[in-house]
Amino acid sequence: MRVAFVSAGTVFHRENDRRARLRDLAADLAGRGHDVVWFCARWWEGPHTDFEAEDGVVYRSLADGAGSGYTFGLPLALRRFDPDVVHAAADGSAHVLAARAGAALAGAPLLCDWYDTPDESGVLNAFLRNRAAAAPVRTVTPSRMVKTSAREFGVPGEDVDVVPTGVDFDAIRATEPEERADVVYARPLNDDANLESLLLALAEFRERDWTAAVVGEGPAREGYERQARDLRIADRVEFLGSQPVERRRALFRGAHVAVYTARKTPFPFDLARALACGCVGIVEYHEQSAAHELVEREKRGFRVTDETELAAALASAAELERKDIDEGFERFDRDEILRGYVRRYNRLR
Repeated sequence: MRVAFVSAGTVFHRENDRRARLRDLAADLAGRGHDVVWFCARWWEGPHTDFEAEDGVVYRSLADGAGSGYTFGLPLALRRFDPDVVHAAADGSAHVLAARAGAALAGAPLLCDWYDTPDESGVLNAFLRNRAAAAPVRTVTPSRMVKTSAREFGVPGEDVDVVPTGVDFDAIRATEPEERADVVYARPLNDDANLESLLLALAEFRERDWTAAVVGEGPAREGYERQARDLRIADRVEFLGSQPVERRRALFRGAHVAVYTARKTPFPFDLARALACGCVGIVEYHEQSAAHELVEREKRGFRVTDETELAAALASAAELERKDIDEGFERFDRDEILRGYVRRYNRLR
C-alpha cells in the first residue's frame, strides 16, 4: 500500500508527542513493506528533495518552511505520488485543505489525525477551520476528550475514531528495570505540569521510606525544586531532567507507582508506557486532560481531584503488589494499533 503522510513538521524539526505518534506509525508501516512518503518542510542540507530515514520512511520536502510554498505545492506533489491513502496531521487548516485537494486529485481517501485543539483565531481562520473539519473521510483522535473537542469544531462525530498512541511492548520486555524510584512522574515541566500536587501529597509521608523521580525539563523546574526543598523532601525527590525514551522505560519498569497531575494533555504517552510497565497509575482529573481515561476502569488505577485524595491514593497504591509488565495494556501495543490502521485504510479505499 502507498501511504502519504502530510505534516510540515517532523520529529527532526522538533520532537513532541504529536509528531512521535505519526513517526512511529509511519515507521511501522514502512517496516511491514508499505511504501511510505512523508511530505514535509526540509530540515536536511543539500539539494536533494528526498531524505530516506533508517526506518524506511521517505521524507519529501516541498519547501524550507510550513508557509505558502508548502501549502500550494502539496496537491500536485500528492498527485504525483499517487497514494492509496493520505494520512494528514490536523495541525493547520490550510494544510488539511491542501491535503484534501491532493487526495482528490490522486483519487485517494483522506484520513486526519486530530491530536489537539487547533490554536487558530480570527474570522478567516474560523472559516478555514470549519472547512477543514469537514475535509477528511475519516478522523482519528488519541482520546475521547479530543474527540469531543473535534466535534465541537465541526467534525462529524460518526466519522471520528479514538485511536490511542501505540506503546512498544517488545521494547518494554527487552528493557532492564532501573530500580531508582518508587514513584515516578514524567512530563515536560511547563505551566501545565502541576507537579505541586504530587509534591504536596508526598510531603504527607515524610516519615515513611520512599523515593521519587521527576523526569522532564522545562521553565518550571527550578520552582519545583525549590518547593521540594521548602517541603523538606528534596532528599527523596530526584529531578532527572529530560531523558531518552530508553531510560524512561527502564525507570518505569523499576518503579511501583506512576503519577500524572498535568492540567492539559491530549494523550499521556509516558503514562501509557508506565502502566504497560506494570506501574500503578494515579491521575489527577482535569477537564483538559485525557489522562484519567487510562485509569478509570483499571483495578490498579486511581482517579483523584486534589492533593488530599492523591495522598490517600498513594497510601492505597503502596498496598498493591509490584507488577512486572501489565499484559492488560497490550491493547495499546504498536503492532495492534498498526493492524487497526491498516484495516481502516483498506475500508476507506
